Amino acid sequence: MIIKNNELQKLKATKCNLYLLYGENRGFKNQFIYENLSSEFKENIFKYNESEIFNDYNDFISSILNKSFFEEKKLYIISNVSEKILKLVEDFLSSNIEDITIIFVASILDKRSKLRNFFEKKKNTICVPFYSDQNRTLSFLASSFFKQKKISISQEVINFLVERCRGDRSNLNNEMNKIYHYAFEKGKVSFEEVFKITNLAENFSVNELIDNCLAKNKKRISAILNQNNFSDDDCILILRTMLNKSKRILKIKKEINNIKNVDTIISAYKPPIFWKDKEIVKTQIMNWDSVEIENLIYKINDIEFVVKNNTSNTLNIVSDFILNTSNKLNN
Repeated sequence: MIIKNNELQKLKATKCNLYLLYGENRGFKNQFIYENLSSEFKENIFKYNESEIFNDYNDFISSILNKSFFEEKKLYIISNVSEKILKLVEDFLSSNIEDITIIFVASILDKRSKLRNFFEKKKNTICVPFYSDQNRTLSFLASSFFKQKKISISQEVINFLVERCRGDRSNLNNEMNKIYHYAFEKGKVSFEEVFKITNLAENFSVNELIDNCLAKNKKRISAILNQNNFSDDDCILILRTMLNKSKRILKIKKEINNIKNVDTIISAYKPPIFWKDKEIVKTQIMNWDSVEIENLIYKINDIEFVVKNNTSNTLNIVSDFILNTSNKLNN
């Protein structure tokens, strides 16, 4: 059955020992496991990757199915699962063992996934999707954290921190803890200090790449692509960043029809645009009309579909797309 992550109170009424947690929000998945599932197992928690299971599948399945009478409850957390793990799920369900709980943790699973469909349709299994946190949610978490820790930090710095944490509260939590340990004695922290002590340089490069693409700065785009060691794993982040910034341009373009004053719209935009980004956002708005940006949004979605269905050369596909987009801007 499906339980959304905002309906977790339903878990208390369910008796289930098989869970599938999927989606890109790694931090929320970890928090969910810690707060809702792991407390009753004390130290009897065992963690595996899917690859470890299939290195010796028969040995693993016998170790969990042939349970000693005196053993306590156990929790198995199996990460990075794929469609292959469905075999273990079926074997486990057929055994009717009640004292073992297994949590399967996956990344993005689309609607065609056999594993996802299996968990969604079975009444004795639970499927929970964990999508990226909205910036509003992360901003609230960050503000609450620093208020509790009595660290003075501006909203603009929080916006910067949130924007560059990839919609994942795990990244945000890691960076907030670094800031706390750095600033707890003096009780305040500046933008320059936050940028220096956090691991957000790579995210900044992605944002800088897309900002310059949409601002038709072709020389800067080429320099960023050459200077940064982007990999195939970065491609979805690059495309999602481009998609979000393109949608922002489209929204502002539509508001210009009513207000006319670009500076006023940028200053009032929600979520707030960081002050250092305002000039380049203004340049982006001037480079696109509404029809062009709508077409670009469709193309970004098409490219993401291509990337997800290719196992190699995805970085080349995305880099070519960004360079071609900047060339079209110059026409």
